[in-house]
Amino acid sequence: MSTDRLRDRPDRSGPTTVGRVRTTSDLGAHGERIAAAYLTDSGLRVLDRNWRCRDGELDIVARDGDALVFCEVKTRRAVGFGHPVEAVGHVKQRRLRVLAQRWLAAHDERAPELRFDVVGVLVRVDRPALVTHLRAAFP
Repeated sequence: MSTDRLRDRPDRSGPTTVGRVRTTSDLGAHGERIAAAYLTDSGLRVLDRNWRCRDGELDIVARDGDALVFCEVKTRRAVGFGHPVEAVGHVKQRRLRVLAQRWLAAHDERAPELRFDVVGVLVRVDRPALVTHLRAAFP
């Protein structure tokens, strides 16, 4: 995997409040906030978050120059079951492609390039979260 596709760095916002994150949905929402801030800091413009339709939900839709980016966020407390970015398999990829088409049909946004990214957030007690951004994670 090329280094221009994968960036792994601590979140600069400071230690996480993981101690206050009690449920899986709280953990996911916490990770999505960290991911949105990370993407914004990286120069992307977030257009939509947690967009829902009958087929599911898109975590983040952003613009990166001319590219429209559909971003799946996976958050974990530990890597015992694998790194968060490894949690997006073929079934999820297929669903994200369908959701991207639904989002495009519902919005007046066009782009010469569509891209699917995955952001993994590893939250750690008393330390900044570790954010991994996999650009163009799948076609």
